[in-house]
Amino acid sequence: MRPKPIAVAILLVASAMLRADSKPKAQEGDRPISTATRMNLIRGLNAEFVFVRSAFPMGTKGLVLRNGQLSPSADQVRAMVAQYGLAAKPGDRAQITNVEIKDRQVIFELNGGPKKKKKWYQHIEVGGMGGMTPVGGDSSAANPHGSYLALQFDRFVPEVSPDEVKKLLAPVFDFTALSAAQAYIDTMPPKVRDAMKKHEVLVGMNRDMVIYSKGKPPQKVRERDSQGDYEEWIYGTPPQQVEFVRIYGDEVKRVEIMKVDGEKVVRTDPEVTVAPSGLSQTASSSTAAPPPGPAPGSPAPTLRRPGEAAPANDPATGVAPPPLPADTNPPGQPTPQTKDPTSVPQ
Repeated sequence: MRPKPIAVAILLVASAMLRADSKPKAQEGDRPISTATRMNLIRGLNAEFVFVRSAFPMGTKGLVLRNGQLSPSADQVRAMVAQYGLAAKPGDRAQITNVEIKDRQVIFELNGGPKKKKKWYQHIEVGGMGGMTPVGGDSSAANPHGSYLALQFDRFVPEVSPDEVKKLLAPVFDFTALSAAQAYIDTMPPKVRDAMKKHEVLVGMNRDMVIYSKGKPPQKVRERDSQGDYEEWIYGTPPQQVEFVRIYGDEVKRVEIMKVDGEKVVRTDPEVTVAPSGLSQTASSSTAAPPPGPAPGSPAPTLRRPGEAAPANDPATGVAPPPLPADTNPPGQPTPQTKDPTSVPQ
């Protein structure tokens, strides 16, 4: 007996409904941000003051935070800071001056952002017989000194609250710190962080670390020895404990402590390895890498192709270049200048 067409149609519709119910339902975070949430996010984060946990270079190349990972790398940020300047260093108090949501990222401008913007009154000009004059004055000299952070998502900006975004921004922005010192100390490696909380100075620290650990020195002495110029930062006065911190450049090389009972403690061995002041302490080193250059003993640079022989004559004069004279002068004496055979007497 053949099934009736109506019964077959009913069975097909029922099976389709069962398959639809078996599919996983979309979660709340699987839909793009709505207009109301967008306005709430901008209203809740714009003009917020934060303490930064990473160095920000000035200019149009800011930082990108995606899935908890910050880019560019620490070495690339150091190179950008050296080229464009520093907009904010770890521990600085900064302000989010604009929040923009587009595509799959939220862009937070820091301290005015990387581009120069005019106020509304700077667009107004008044004129007369002598021409037009801006009401707000000439703003061309006001260069931008800010930067930005781009918080990126995989597909689109989801439905998130301002508090949830603050948690996502925790690797870069600290919304909870009560002071710049607390925010700066939290960015340090564990050994340095423990020492700074105990107000101790370790050999290898930089100037910023010493200041956040001990405060500004009441006394400074500038001297010079076989290692070069240095500053002696002196904390305390007799008969209390006195601490001498010797800094060469930006690095502590010697710590001397005169205790109340007369005991003298001197430390010169490196105890920590950190980056220079104002930069992030992740993947850092106490000394900068030497600039790239030719290896010792390598041939001099030339424009000839590999295997191409040197020309017998000078293309400009048609004369073979004279051989170089042997260096017969004693060490330290300048080599006498030889007369150019092709020169014409005046």
